[in-house]
Amino acid sequence: MHAAYLEAGADVLVTASYQATVEGLVRAGVTRGAAPDVLASSTRLAVEAVEAFEAEAAEEVPRAGASPRPGAGSRPLVAASVGPYGAWLADGSEYDGRYGLSAAELADFHRERYRLLARSGADLLACETIPSMVEVEALLRLLDETAGVRCWMSVTCRDGRRMRDGTPVEEAAAVAGAHDRVSAVGFNCTEPVFAGELAERIGGSSGRPVVAYPNSGELWDGRRKRWRRGEEGASWIDGVESAWRAGARILGGCCRTGPAEIAELRRRLEHGDWGDGSEHRDGGGRGAWDPMRPPCGSIWTGSRTSAGRRSKQSARRSSPTSPRATRRS
Repeated sequence: MHAAYLEAGADVLVTASYQATVEGLVRAGVTRGAAPDVLASSTRLAVEAVEAFEAEAAEEVPRAGASPRPGAGSRPLVAASVGPYGAWLADGSEYDGRYGLSAAELADFHRERYRLLARSGADLLACETIPSMVEVEALLRLLDETAGVRCWMSVTCRDGRRMRDGTPVEEAAAVAGAHDRVSAVGFNCTEPVFAGELAERIGGSSGRPVVAYPNSGELWDGRRKRWRRGEEGASWIDGVESAWRAGARILGGCCRTGPAEIAELRRRLEHGDWGDGSEHRDGGGRGAWDPMRPPCGSIWTGSRTSAGRRSKQSARRSSPTSPRATRRS
């Protein structure tokens, strides 16, 4: 699956650790001694996919007049996914954030896997689908505890103004953006019709590059464990375009999107269908987005897909003057 997204032109591979925890693996029958390695293997699989992709690309002999492979020119990044507490509960509560837990209690829940993923060999952590302000605070507390790691902070929203728990999105963006090791701030697992407004609000409040990967427009029914049609509105690609025009430069797809969507996003951006973005606010300035340095703005594109309920996808990094693409698997 990682390879399919790399071939589609993704810039960042997001690991399949979104819903995984040591406790959850133990409950599924993995021994407690083996569970940490199983969790860390999510990063190893993504790193191996990048290495294989790069090795194959190095062996290719360009034909005269042939177009380069999508995203060719720089090494894809690996972002280790840290999903919300509600994903572990698997009851749909990541879509309201009403856990009844304090920031300290949520930090205690996340701490073991956060530290495991921080030292797993990923380039950064992707804290994603975060529905509440208290969980944003918990994850920032763990970032303070964990030296040498960077992350992006991506919230999930009920509309174009508020997180799932009702917190104004500007509040979360400002708090996350104030941390010097948060490399980007944005949203995912949100209906595409809200993408442009959210990108504008987050970019204006965080001072960081904006990450935007809305879902397909369908909604997850946590009680019935199935997808249903969302409200009529923008298509996924329309939502991503609106986020781009509002200044988002780390772009992609969340649930129910796949390699075909990433390939289409890459094509539109590289062909200049939406312009070069120079007329739009850029959430931190132009230039290459380097997660290992203080944010300076960048152009990315990306995606998450769903195999069964959730499967994360990837993203592959391109040159500083071309779009970026991400994927969750």
